[in-house]
Amino acid sequence: MSLDATMPRATAPAILPGSGGLRGALSDLFWRKPKVLLLLMLLPPLLWLGIVYIGSLFALLAQSFFSIDEYSGLINRQFTLKTYGDLFQAANLDIILRTVTMAALVTLASAIVAFPIAYYAARYARGRWKALFYLGIMLPLWSSYLVKIYAWKLILAKEGILTWLLGKLHLQWLLDAWLSLPVVGGNSLSVSFTGTFIVFVYVWLPFMILPVQAALERVPGNLVEASSDLGASPGQTFRNVLFPLALPGIVAGSIFTFSLTLGDYIIPQIIGTSRLFIGQAVYAQQGTAGNIPLAAAFTVVPIIIMGFYLWGAKRMGAFDAL
Repeated sequence: MSLDATMPRATAPAILPGSGGLRGALSDLFWRKPKVLLLLMLLPPLLWLGIVYIGSLFALLAQSFFSIDEYSGLINRQFTLKTYGDLFQAANLDIILRTVTMAALVTLASAIVAFPIAYYAARYARGRWKALFYLGIMLPLWSSYLVKIYAWKLILAKEGILTWLLGKLHLQWLLDAWLSLPVVGGNSLSVSFTGTFIVFVYVWLPFMILPVQAALERVPGNLVEASSDLGASPGQTFRNVLFPLALPGIVAGSIFTFSLTLGDYIIPQIIGTSRLFIGQAVYAQQGTAGNIPLAAAFTVVPIIIMGFYLWGAKRMGAFDAL
């Protein structure tokens, strides 16, 4: 046995001596009181959230309780509910109902289109095909928002590729008949309610596919097989097994599609008619008209709607599918 093995080794002290200076004092303080370190780390984002985000919302809410002087055009900074009363005028109610209707239709169409895509990805796509699925869903999100909208404007134009394709298929009469309908029609798809709807669905569709796919991933495959073994038809399996279990994912996706459609003003501005949506009304009132209180009141409408929407979504377990 060697001499080194028999000699006792010196052990390091259990508690190291404190470091000197300000750095050492702070290090000792953070070690003894880790909550202080946590507070200092969270303080900058909390200040940003509280002052810039929540503070701006409260400032916006305060503006909505002011009114505009009809003669001078100046803001009357006295508390009043007159501006909210103006929201119930026929023209403003029409804007709100049009926006909510569009948001509901876009959400419904996105769910219908997204479900089979998400089901295939969850049940059948494996390995390289699953990677291609995610790439195909995420790729449109990497391109410019405005570029996609202007590309669709060219596609839906009267001289666009869609009109050319329908003409080659001898279906131009069908497009003309649809465009002649009130409300949904127009001179072309690029200046119609239908065109706005198509572009909304395209732009927000990935936000519906991914939560639905995540919800379907959690559905055990043996439940579908057991339903088939017990004699259920594919329709019964969908209604009684797949749809109820995928519903939280659908509701989670609808949070994105519904809220984004409510607040967007660029798509209706570029593709659509002269009939305004809430986002366009806010832009027009605070810009051209200079009626900031009415613009603020319009902004509060989506906040209230989404507050109730999120409350219902939480009750349905949608947040678990995000």
